[in-house]
Amino acid sequence: MTMDRNKMIEFKQNGDDRGKLVVVEGMKDIPFDIKRIFYIYGSDTTVVRGQHANRRSEFVLINVCGSSKVRVRDGKKDEVFVLDKPHTGIYLPKMLWKDMYDFSEDSILLCLASEAYDSSEYIRDFDEYIKEVNKNG
Repeated sequence: MTMDRNKMIEFKQNGDDRGKLVVVEGMKDIPFDIKRIFYIYGSDTTVVRGQHANRRSEFVLINVCGSSKVRVRDGKKDEVFVLDKPHTGIYLPKMLWKDMYDFSEDSILLCLASEAYDSSEYIRDFDEYIKEVNKNG
């Protein structure tokens, strides 16, 4: 099932006494070409972001500052990941439901996407998502 394909990724940290540098390249460090980059900040612990699945888009989420949690569901099982290191991220293939929450005050969640934004590929209703997963699964 899809859930078995998501994974945590640790990126190589380069640096010296001046600080750290992390490089993320599409098709090298992550399994897709990067077509869109966005980030989430200014959310607090009570806010839940995401709350959708994507039919085509794959994502890598990296908390470059602070921390957050990502709950991932495939219709059969749930898994929660803590993002709290700027050199780690989570790869999320298409057709996984994702909720991002429990943002620290200083959280900046960087999102790398395989596709440009297209609202028609989003599934924003969990019941509709379950129907589609079961139909295709």
